[in-house]
Amino acid sequence: MKKKYWLDERRNVMRLIWFFAALCVGVLVIDAGFHRHEEFFWEGWFGFYGFFGFIACVVLVLAAKELRRLVMRREDHYDE
Repeated sequence: MKKKYWLDERRNVMRLIWFFAALCVGVLVIDAGFHRHEEFFWEGWFGFYGFFGFIACVVLVLAAKELRRLVMRREDHYDE
């Protein structure tokens, strides 16, 4: 008999997704209440750091996928 984990149930996964979505919205709302002493004008935009972080993560993943093509070896590279 296969052991069942708590993330195997779709209901628990959906709860986790909703929790993190609510957490993101909460942090974005909290961001509206702080005044930053920005060095560049775009740092003062509402939600700048959240959007910048998300875009940076997406770019990092896409760059890693391309880098994988460059450094990937054949499956039997060490068997020779």
